[in-house]
Amino acid sequence: MKLDEFFVTGEPLIYGAQVSIVLTMIGVVFVLTKYHKWTWLWKEWLTTVDHKKLGVMYILSAVLMLFRAGVDAMLMRAQLTFPESGFLDSQHYNEIFTTHGTIMIIFMAMPFLIGLMNIVVPLQIGARDMAFPFLNSVSFWTFFMGAMLFNVSFVIGGSPSAGWTSYVPLANNDFSPGPGQNFYLLGIQVAGIGTLLTGINFLVTILRMRAPGMTLMRMPMFTWSTAITCILIIFAFPVLTVALAMMTMDRIFGSHFFTLMNDGMPMLWANLFWIWGHPEVYIVILPAFGIFSEIISTFSRKNLFGYKAMVYSMVVIALLSFIVWVHHFFTMGADASVNSFFSVTTMAISIPTGVKIFNWLFTMYKGRIKINTAMLWALAFIPNFVIGGVTGVMLSMAAADYQYHNTYFLVSHFHYVLISGTVFSCFAGLYYWYPKMFGHKLNEKIGKVSFWLFVIGFNVCFFPMYFLGFAGMPRRVHTYTEESGFFELNFVASIGGALMALGFIVLVYNIYYSVRYSERITTGDPWDGRTLEWATPAPVPFYNFAKTPEVQGLDPYWDMKKQGKAELDLDKEELEPIHMPDYSSVPIIMSTFLFISGFGLVFEWMWMAILGAVGTIITMIIRSFDPDEGYHVEVEEIKETERKVRGEEA
Repeated sequence: MKLDEFFVTGEPLIYGAQVSIVLTMIGVVFVLTKYHKWTWLWKEWLTTVDHKKLGVMYILSAVLMLFRAGVDAMLMRAQLTFPESGFLDSQHYNEIFTTHGTIMIIFMAMPFLIGLMNIVVPLQIGARDMAFPFLNSVSFWTFFMGAMLFNVSFVIGGSPSAGWTSYVPLANNDFSPGPGQNFYLLGIQVAGIGTLLTGINFLVTILRMRAPGMTLMRMPMFTWSTAITCILIIFAFPVLTVALAMMTMDRIFGSHFFTLMNDGMPMLWANLFWIWGHPEVYIVILPAFGIFSEIISTFSRKNLFGYKAMVYSMVVIALLSFIVWVHHFFTMGADASVNSFFSVTTMAISIPTGVKIFNWLFTMYKGRIKINTAMLWALAFIPNFVIGGVTGVMLSMAAADYQYHNTYFLVSHFHYVLISGTVFSCFAGLYYWYPKMFGHKLNEKIGKVSFWLFVIGFNVCFFPMYFLGFAGMPRRVHTYTEESGFFELNFVASIGGALMALGFIVLVYNIYYSVRYSERITTGDPWDGRTLEWATPAPVPFYNFAKTPEVQGLDPYWDMKKQGKAELDLDKEELEPIHMPDYSSVPIIMSTFLFISGFGLVFEWMWMAILGAVGTIITMIIRSFDPDEGYHVEVEEIKETERKVRGEEA
């Protein structure tokens, strides 16, 4: 392979990105070397098994991926702003279109939510850490290496271009030659290992490690949404893994699962993909529902209205999510009876979702509502998500879907659902739990500026797309003619996209500004919260709780404050030594070997693939002989740590 075939060349945008990547790497190495932080980075972060630090790394990775996919989105809008634009050719547009969708769903939305889960869920249930801390680290590093394997295609080998759904035969070797599609297959497979392990780990943690007195029906709503999401992950992700493995064998080893010849079944891929894909939609929406439930309850100063109905509605949503997948291809040849069945199930899933909308509204009814940035994101979610939901019901009618399906109407629908549901919740959760992570709040004034820029831009960008769909503009096209009449609304949409980008930039600036100038909080409960994560100091000690709390009701910390038991008296309480897990370098090393193996398969360099696989197996064997006995935090150290984080004199 020649050098110009290995590296992506010929595009000024690519050259600029390559230079920026190299300069960024040089800058990181320079800073770490100048301030002697290599040992600190390795011991405190790269080898950590602390759920809070892993959660922060998930969120940092997700913000980075949001930037990457956001740039892709802006490039697409730049191409579509004017008719017959030559800013991007069709191949480059298809690559950006593919990477934007894949990164936003797999490498941005999921890790952002999993990061919040990591930070919050063990605290909400009164646990010291996850059930399997080592496995939690493996989960993060396999996700991260999968994300890097996918993103390296930007500068090495070339990006995939068959769309984020990668329908065959377009994704087969005949129509997508080269390594690009292999990056898609191997990157998601490696990252999917981490997601599946995360689902197992969180479900076991929630079922087995709750504080005394915390029954299932006393769990916070975010913990409930996490538990149900994990069940979806456990049942859905193996389907994706198998489907990706089958396409990998088609492309690299010459099998015929999805080919047009030798009895292959191209429609099998569509079915397998969406059997995973629609539960995946709820994997990134249900945690959002939990986040909004926590925020609305806290800032309405009320118990969550209809707690049991909220739980049961999420269970119903989870069950129905597995029997609606055919609505993604009503137009692909199923008979009327099949389409009718899946049309009814799709409409039915709107009912439990509607229940939740009314429960949030009734929670706010007659509440003493406090408006801040986190609450603004929660309030903005409701009307915008309803718009996305109502248009989803329109699309659920199979006959009408024939008109809407391949137009910009559908593009607008799923962005209204996923951005107002998932992205708004990520930002809301970041503002809400940020003080718990870092010991200071994000600036409210800058936060509100970011909120209004993003929300206004979001509606300006995507609402016109409904009318572009009605006008007949097809999706998945890189240009349109002047005579089509699509220019005006595309121009408006691009202005909205620019406002969203500006809102994100202001959010990132807010983080920088707040780190430098925000006042450090002196309490672990800056919002007057209701659940157990607010019972810990900020920043949270590595062992979470000096003494495991006892739960007596639905909002345990709220009850503790009313009873005057919120503060732990270190002189009167009988503390016990706390057992904590050891840090380990095995997860990052093993995941690096997985990256090497995946990279070798991408280019069909079997020697590299085998080398990486052998390295992975060796690290597993080494781990199996590691006693991993952990260590105990003695009582005196606990008291010293508690006094330090509470700002008390030792």
